[in-house]
Amino acid sequence: MSGFENFGVRQDVADVTRLECGICWTVYDPADGDEVAQIAPGTPFAALPEEWHCPNCDAPKSKFMAIET
Repeated sequence: MSGFENFGVRQDVADVTRLECGICWTVYDPADGDEVAQIAPGTPFAALPEEWHCPNCDAPKSKFMAIET
């Protein structure tokens, strides 16, 4: 599977899955949360508010790809 097949807001990613912005490559790590948007550590990507966006480039959630570990 190519990285681009991971684009889009998916509900089936594990709660601990890290995701990367396809625009600026910023990583959202659930273990860290998002200090800029006041998202608590431990918040899975699927639980982020609909209006959440990349803290670096303002891209929407749909531009994030799961990072394979």
